[in-house]
Amino acid sequence: MRLSLASYACRPEASAGRVVPEPESPLRSVFQRDRDRIVHSTAFRRLEGKTQVLAPSRGDHYRTRLTHSLEVAQIARTVARALRVEEDLAEAIALAHDLGHSAFGHAGERALHRALAAFGGFDHNLQTFRIVTALERRYAAFDGLNLTFETLEGVVKHNGPAREPLPEPIARHPLARRIDLASQPPVEAQIAAIADDVAYCAHDLDDGLRAGFFVAEDLLPLPGVGPLVRGLLDAHPGLERSRLAHETTRRLIDAMVSDLVAEARRRIAAADPASPDDVRALDRPVVAFTPAMAETVAALRTFLGERVYRHFTVARMSRKAERLVEELVGAFLEAPECLPDHWRARAVDREATAAAVRDYVAGMTDRYAIDEHDRLFNTGREPR
Repeated sequence: MRLSLASYACRPEASAGRVVPEPESPLRSVFQRDRDRIVHSTAFRRLEGKTQVLAPSRGDHYRTRLTHSLEVAQIARTVARALRVEEDLAEAIALAHDLGHSAFGHAGERALHRALAAFGGFDHNLQTFRIVTALERRYAAFDGLNLTFETLEGVVKHNGPAREPLPEPIARHPLARRIDLASQPPVEAQIAAIADDVAYCAHDLDDGLRAGFFVAEDLLPLPGVGPLVRGLLDAHPGLERSRLAHETTRRLIDAMVSDLVAEARRRIAAADPASPDDVRALDRPVVAFTPAMAETVAALRTFLGERVYRHFTVARMSRKAERLVEELVGAFLEAPECLPDHWRARAVDREATAAAVRDYVAGMTDRYAIDEHDRLFNTGREPR
């Protein structure tokens, strides 16, 4: 049963609307329509072929950008319901938050940023905004997805209040004039952001265990996580490793979510916001971990950095991926006539060429990027 919304929740009937006005749906709220448009977008489907941390070539069970986004959305809905705010809005923001990521995880993003440094570099959060406001071309009356201002606000403020100067695509968008981007995000956007932290900490731990980068016993010295693992090992001696990985992950998620819900309720009670604007006007987020859990999460991130993100197999994959992406960008900047027709038509000058190359390469899946690299550099490869 759906609970009544709290006073500080964003309400679909009070939405600031869309840039292009549209008739309302008799079956879905405006935030449900936002969620559905994101799910049906081309950029969302491509997330299935984009690496999260471990390349799909290592196995079928590791996370991709798509499965990561789904896990973030599931966690966001749980927290939103517990805090009695708009679940559909929290879910929409969670599903959209990684649309702008390139192929090959953060390695691909680093390579794009370096290769396009002379043209402003690359930022996946800004690319997400460009995708949902311009690059998706599905509807007759507008480019992009024409999302509500609340969903766009959540995308822009994914990492907190927006900083000045605003990037040009955001600064010239009506969003920048109608909503204070320097304020705190609404509760639903704060939930989507912290659900991202919960999801990647837990599933990167799970993927690292399954990949054999470390064993559960290596987690025992970590605050928060160590006692959890010790309890599992004591209660279930001899438990097979795949089940141990799953039990560790699910109990860690439950601990983090329970902690942040309790802390959010405490902060909300102290601030007593009567509206979403009251939340925006606060000097700190209301959705956060307790200090003890924040310490646990920080220690876990450090551990994952050492044992997963800098593992030699991940480092090798990253090195190859960065070289591949840089070579793709360099080839297209040097010879824009090699771009496919739609993208070549945009390459009317130096800046426009760089923008076309950025959007084309950033949208590629891992597999497509490898195939395109082969078509450009492998003389024995016939074009498809």
